[in-house]
Amino acid sequence: MLEVRNLTFKVNENGIERSIVKNISFEAADGEMLVITGPNGGGKSSLAKVLMGIEAADEGQIILDGEDITSLDINHRANAGIGFAFQQPPRFKGMTVIRLLSLAAGRELKKHECCKMLSAVGLCANEYITREVDGTLSGGEMKRLEIATVLAKPHKLCIFDEPEAGIDLWSFSMLVQQFEKIHERKEQSLILISHQERIIGMADRIMVIEDGRIGALGAREDILPTLMGSADACTCLTR
Repeated sequence: MLEVRNLTFKVNENGIERSIVKNISFEAADGEMLVITGPNGGGKSSLAKVLMGIEAADEGQIILDGEDITSLDINHRANAGIGFAFQQPPRFKGMTVIRLLSLAAGRELKKHECCKMLSAVGLCANEYITREVDGTLSGGEMKRLEIATVLAKPHKLCIFDEPEAGIDLWSFSMLVQQFEKIHERKEQSLILISHQERIIGMADRIMVIEDGRIGALGAREDILPTLMGSADACTCLTR
């Protein structure tokens, strides 16, 4: 279980300190899918980066399965069981797909293991396993490959920052199928940051973040109708 207590994250802009994440508290239960949505610029991606350790919290606690991981860096949080997929996956010129998957898994993978991972996200292993993770890959290919890296080893918690961003409809459908499979197995918690109605509709619970604060948090059946029924809230949804 993930427990977040009174989390605050601040930035300094031209000598002026500004809070991006403001005293946020919530939990993500084992096997739960929590979808975080809300207006652009509300602090969703910043919250995800603080949870992963990419950014350091200024106040509050992050507790994973009873262990306080607030002071841990990104590498130690990954070792503790957190996986993270960026909104814009990084590219690595000179690194092959099989090498990237091996690094993600923490061990040298056999070719048949990599083929299985790539096939699971809709990529033909024979075409991709020796390709470089560089600018020759499309946005959809990078998204699928990044999900394969997250799935390369078991995690307690996986965080996906706007997985729908910049990909085609077919690739998006493949991503949704993978999220459904992960969720069905209930082996890890999922936090998905998304504006996409189809992803939000998969959630166990929905959290709406506005201006760095929790605007709403509750079961999908309670929160989703309020999003669909509010003209202001609907601006953060896409179909």
